[in-house]
Parts: sequence; structure tokens; C-alpha cells
Amino acid sequence: FPSQTVTGNFAKVIHGLNANQLTDQVIQRSKRMILDTLGVGLLGTSTEVCHKVTQYSKIYSSDLSSTIWGHLDFRLPPLYAAFVNGVAVHSMDFDDTWHPATHPSGAVLPALIALSEAFPQKKKISGLDLLLAFNVGIEVQGRLLHFSREARNIPKRY
Repeated sequence: FPSQTVTGNFAKVIHGLNANQLTDQVIQRSKRMILDTLGVGLLGTSTEVCHKVTQYSKIYSSDLSSTIWGHLDFRLPPLYAAFVNGVAVHSMDFDDTWHPATHPSGAVLPALIALSEAFPQKKKISGLDLLLAFNVGIEVQGRLLHFSREARNIPKRY
């Protein structure tokens, strides 16, 4: 009987990751994924659904705020900024995908950017830290989907 749960072991591995473990190939692919996600997200800010969630989210305020892509004069609490920007990315449905079916960058990048903007100036993270966090988010999402029985059945449902 294993002394540690699958969840505990998974959390330990993820917690132990550091920027030194990012290979040049991972860094280059991550940068390409991030650039693609930003481009699709900026295009998505012009969609009707993005306009709707932006208007809906305007009722929320906070001392902490993050940028809404395509709106230099408008900021939201990090949670809602991540939501609006994530909707913008996915609204065009051109964001990256893999099997089992997911759009990894559209869920991870808006949250990372919103959180990083909310950090106090003296605690800003480096670009390498952002790349590490991005890859950890992608890894966690991919492994959770891999563990999910429902995700494996998605192709059978279509």
C-alpha cells in the first residue's frame, strides 16, 4: 500500500519544479504558445461574447486590478480579468488544443498574466518565472485530463 496519495505525490512533483528544468526547446515552444494565445486573445476581444462578459464583469471592483486585453483604460480584479481574457482567447476557437480535448493556453495564460499584474511592484516575477508557471499550468491541466475517465470518452461522444 503506497504511503502517499496520488494527489500528494503529484503536488510534490509540481512543487519541486524550477526554471532550471526548462529546456531550450520547452522555452521556445512556450514562447510560441504564449504569442499565439495573446494574438488569438486580442482578436477575440472584438467578439460579441467577449463584449458581454466584459460588460458583466464591470460590476466588480477591487484594490487589486489587472488589464483587460484591448482596453487600456479598463481594469478588473484579477479573477475577472482572467475570466474576460480567457473568454477572449477561446471565443475565436483558434487557440491551441491537444488530446484529450482541451485548450491549455487559453485557461492558463490569462490567469498567470492577471495574477502577475496584481503582485506588488517589489514582488514582480521574472519572465523565466512566468514561463515556469505557464508550463506547470499546462502540465497540471494535461495530467488531470489524462487521469480523467470522462476526458478519454470525449471522441466517442462526437
